[in-house]
Amino acid sequence: MTTARLDIRLDEDIKVRAEKATALLGLKSLTEYVVRLMDENSTRIIAQHETMVVDDDIFDRFISACEKAKDPNDALIEANRFTEENGL
Repeated sequence: MTTARLDIRLDEDIKVRAEKATALLGLKSLTEYVVRLMDENSTRIIAQHETMVVDDDIFDRFISACEKAKDPNDALIEANRFTEENGL
């Protein structure tokens, strides 16, 4: 596993609390605690921003609207082409 280095400065009180939490969790080091927190939190944050959950009735209405949709007009086709060409 390739590792990267992260140097941080933090308030002494925060460090003391983090060291206590590390010990209470039975972790080997403050680094292990920080890495665990970063991994869990970043995974959660990414999921929140990349996932959409909708109620069943709203999803059903969306699917119904999609099924009834007409073929795209020239303006929509052009907008799609524009976004693809510009990496949007």
